[in-house]
Amino acid sequence: MNWESFLAYPVEDLPFVALVLIISFTVHEFAHAYSAYKFGDRTAYDMGRVTLNPRVHIDVLGAILILIAGFGWAKPVLVNSNNFKKPRLMGVIVSALGPISNLLLGILGVLLTYILDATGLMYAGSNGVDLALQHFFFYFIFLNFILFIFNLIPLPPLDGYRIIQDLLPREARIKMDQNMQWGMYIFLLLVFIPPLRRVTLDPILGLWEPLYNFFFKLFQPLF
Repeated sequence: MNWESFLAYPVEDLPFVALVLIISFTVHEFAHAYSAYKFGDRTAYDMGRVTLNPRVHIDVLGAILILIAGFGWAKPVLVNSNNFKKPRLMGVIVSALGPISNLLLGILGVLLTYILDATGLMYAGSNGVDLALQHFFFYFIFLNFILFIFNLIPLPPLDGYRIIQDLLPREARIKMDQNMQWGMYIFLLLVFIPPLRRVTLDPILGLWEPLYNFFFKLFQPLF
């Protein structure tokens, strides 16, 4: 049986993908949990989620699915925005900080890649070490930019949906809650039906490359 035909990534790259996902998912969920705690909501804190320990953030099924389908999830952080002084504003910030953390990780990956490349350290070891570094940083940048863009899509259960909810008037939020299940069905259809995915999600996620080029050129004058 050709197991690779069931995977979204080459078999030899799975260790790099898994390591990057552990880092990226952990930082993403920690950003939600920590910011909610600092804004006055202890829900995530009391559940042990204000930590960088990957074990409390990684969802096994979600991690396996991202290896197979290219999409997945970590354990969602529960937030009670009623505990915030300014529920809507702070709710937007808490929701946005997850994707923003992935953006910052992606930018860090671009910067480190540029430094290692400019100083020659990317090619200072054996061929195997050099290749491993190149693969790791490619997936570190690629997956974090993908997670940043993907999570801003305004469909449940993504962060973009919660951001839109908190920005809209109360009446509109109630209607969104009433129809949330349909939004989740739309999300699943877009993810798992290839023809729909090719004309919707794939062009959006393709924005990771211009994002990479922008930051790569931004760092050029520094070296």
